[in-house]
Amino acid sequence: MAKVVMYCTEVCPYCVNAERLLKNKGVTEIEKIRIDLQPEQRALMEARTKRRTVPQIFIDDLHIGGFDDLSALDRAGGLMPLLNK
Repeated sequence: MAKVVMYCTEVCPYCVNAERLLKNKGVTEIEKIRIDLQPEQRALMEARTKRRTVPQIFIDDLHIGGFDDLSALDRAGGLMPLLNK
C-alpha cells in the first residue's frame, strides 16, 4: 500500500471525510500533519501545494489535493491504482 500523508486540522469536516474515504479503500495508516498544532507546517504545506486549505493529501509524494480532488479521483477510477502501487 502506498504512503499517504494528509495535512489537516482537528476541526475539519473535509479532513474527516477524506480519512473515511481512504480507510474505506483499505488505507490503514495515514500520516497526519496537524497544521493547527504545528504552525510551521502550514508554511511548508503552502509552499509544497500552493494551497492554503486543508486537507491536502499526498500519495507517495504525488499531490492529490483536497477532499473534492480525492473524491473526484476515486469516482474516475484513479485512486485505487495509486494506493496499490
